[in-house]
Amino acid sequence: MSKKAQKPIILRPKSWEELQGYLYNDSWSKYLKRFRSPYLYRGMEDINYDLSTSLNRLGETHLERHLIRNFRKYSQLRDEANQSIWNWLALAQHHGLPTRLLDWTYSPYVALHFVTSDFTKFDRDGIIWAINYVDAIDFLPDQLKVIIQKEGSHIFTAEMLDRAAQSLEQLTQLKDEVFPVFFEPPSIDQRIVNQYAVFSMMSDPNTLIGQWLEAKQTSYFKIIIPKEMKWEIRDKLDQSNINERVLFPGLDGLAIWLKRHYKDIRNS
Repeated sequence: MSKKAQKPIILRPKSWEELQGYLYNDSWSKYLKRFRSPYLYRGMEDINYDLSTSLNRLGETHLERHLIRNFRKYSQLRDEANQSIWNWLALAQHHGLPTRLLDWTYSPYVALHFVTSDFTKFDRDGIIWAINYVDAIDFLPDQLKVIIQKEGSHIFTAEMLDRAAQSLEQLTQLKDEVFPVFFEPPSIDQRIVNQYAVFSMMSDPNTLIGQWLEAKQTSYFKIIIPKEMKWEIRDKLDQSNINERVLFPGLDGLAIWLKRHYKDIRNS
């Protein structure tokens, strides 16, 4: 008997205090007897944005292998002999190439930052998606399920993925049904580390993970961030040192943070 898809929990806080509880919704682990959330978070400044990847938005998913091949060919930044396709994908995503990867974070506050980072979009509600990556293991092909269970892990590394598939084509062939994979990128730079980053990818790049979630029994929830709360959230995140100065180390991040920090909104 097939499992019925779960209806998403949709939360809409009315205060900063209420938001704190929502960010850590369902974080208590009965097994560990600790507050260890099984969720990954993705924050977006506009509630109307979906969970499409940069490759989806390009509208040419069949070009994926050409994009990756040429990125590897023309890049002289890394020793190719030591790089799996999964590390190359992570590197390409990190530098803005359209890929099937989608950025997530273990940190609900980092997700909240991305909801409120652009003050030109403070006239619309934002959204945080939270997906239970532990539940998603049940939908993996057997080859990947054995690997992750043997490691006692819930998230893949490139090395773990290489044991079952060393190409995008091999990943797709592991299972007839579409499935998501969550993996941690290598520590390419301090930005990856500070953002507590995780990537998701679908075995079929034409399927959005949001569509997959709606059809499967995997726990997930959404937090609607009201536009009226965005400046309060933004200022409190800045005071908590969750800002571009930390998440995008370097002069570019510093300049973006200062531009927002000194914006006068009294007459706007």
